[in-house]
Amino acid sequence: MAARRLGLSPSTVSETISRLENQIGVPLLARTTRSVVPTEAGSAFAARLAPLFSEALATMQDVINSKDVVRGRLKLNVPGAVMRDILPPLIDRFLDRHPEVQVEIVVEDRLVDITAAGCDAGIRYGEHLEQDMIAVPIGPRQQESGLAAAPSYLARHPVPEHPRDLLDHACLRIRFAGAALNAWEFEKGDKTIRVDPPARIILGTAGVEALMHHALTGQGILYSFRNWLDPHLASGALVPLLRDWWPRYDGPRLYFSSRFMPAPLRAFVDLLTERSKTLHPFQG
Repeated sequence: MAARRLGLSPSTVSETISRLENQIGVPLLARTTRSVVPTEAGSAFAARLAPLFSEALATMQDVINSKDVVRGRLKLNVPGAVMRDILPPLIDRFLDRHPEVQVEIVVEDRLVDITAAGCDAGIRYGEHLEQDMIAVPIGPRQQESGLAAAPSYLARHPVPEHPRDLLDHACLRIRFAGAALNAWEFEKGDKTIRVDPPARIILGTAGVEALMHHALTGQGILYSFRNWLDPHLASGALVPLLRDWWPRYDGPRLYFSSRFMPAPLRAFVDLLTERSKTLHPFQG
């Protein structure tokens, strides 16, 4: 497979790896009649080289790019939360401006090493980032989490008057990949309350649309991003609950290494910087 990707014969690739192994005195591949897999040293060697190759490729791409035309690939690692209404319109605007750029988006909720993952940048909410990372706001500077239910649900159940009342309600909950169910957090003045209500339906972030459907059909109370709830609150399909307790927090940020910046990433950051000057704190 590697030989095909490189356009070389298998024997040429094998001889090259063998010469490298002889030079460093350590086997990089474990070879059998049925398979060829990296040794522990080989995997470590590849992991150390990957950032260097990425930087070399980015440097070559910068040389290829003219002053007026940006070319190459922009690969982002992002959580599912930004894929509903924050990132897609930004990507549309970016591609309209730079039609010769290819965009690849890897969607996962856990915080990853973007360099090791072969990505140019990532997007996350408030997670601790490494010291050599630069973070730029993307989307709204601040967001809210909101609580809502359909009129049909509220016709059958009492309206909660305090976050702890949710312990007696059917709730619709989101599970982020590889994590336990996050408690629902509420704020009012200097008070913060975390509640772990019973879940009637649990879905991962990929099932947000389905979870919204279940809220609209009266299956339970939904705690979600306010910007996801807003259209349904405006239409009356959902009713806001405990409005005085909705918490606010910093919006998502694009983060990337300070060591080098490929031309497509630089162009994307320029777009975000231009856009941020015209946004209200809660605008998406």
